[in-house]
Amino acid sequence: MQREIETAGISTITLSGIPDLTASVSVPRLAAIERPLGYLLGEPGDNAGQLTVLTSTLQLLAEIKKPGSVVHLPFEWPETANGLNANTEEHPPIVKYLLRHPWLIPNLIKRNIPADTEAKPV
Repeated sequence: MQREIETAGISTITLSGIPDLTASVSVPRLAAIERPLGYLLGEPGDNAGQLTVLTSTLQLLAEIKKPGSVVHLPFEWPETANGLNANTEEHPPIVKYLLRHPWLIPNLIKRNIPADTEAKPV
């Protein structure tokens, strides 16, 4: 989707907590942040902190000129947030699927997705 948006002349950026995996699918611009998945913008209720991360990400959108660039944002996960339940016991559907079909991971990384993309139960 980002490629189509970029082709139309609109710049895009991805905020990711797993930059190596995200970069492997060749996103145009990547803002990496070292935070638990589900909390990339920050702690629940921390409006000012979330706005700071979002603003920094959007500033990078204007600053990054080289396609495929990865910039690590300077934000650290606060010690006070370590009690948040960032690790749920249930995996997201894509993880469940890949755990049952690990041989498909290279296809995902190579963006070799089958033409039959109809949603199937996990």
